[in-house]
Amino acid sequence: MSKRCLVLDANILIRAVLGTRVIHLLADNAERVAFLTPSSAIDDARKHLAHLIDKHGLDVDVAMATLDEALRLVIALPDEELEPWRDEAISRIGSVDMDDWPIVAAALEIDCPIWTEDRDFFGTGVATWTTDRVELFFSNTSTENR
Repeated sequence: MSKRCLVLDANILIRAVLGTRVIHLLADNAERVAFLTPSSAIDDARKHLAHLIDKHGLDVDVAMATLDEALRLVIALPDEELEPWRDEAISRIGSVDMDDWPIVAAALEIDCPIWTEDRDFFGTGVATWTTDRVELFFSNTSTENR
């Protein structure tokens, strides 16, 4: 991949809806960073947002439109394409949250770091960025992934 890339966890997609910082970071950096996520992470974000919309007093239509706006900046990776990396990803994530294997598999497949707020990815051998630090990743003008 010629541009730098980041694999987004579902919680980053959710933050793009519930706050303003993530959606702005995505929009401001989409020209030079490829944002990718497994299709299962998109499904997870939609499922969790359905529960969070009422809790946060959001309008359903506005929230889903914001998610759709964020997803226009993201490349969805079918989980089936990540299947060859499943065993390796599961062995790295361990028993912490086996449902997160597609995120790790995507990071391994395309050799990209993960953007997440989930500490479960720490120690998997994949570089991990949190929102409070990801601007350092964006500010690096190198064309390398890490």
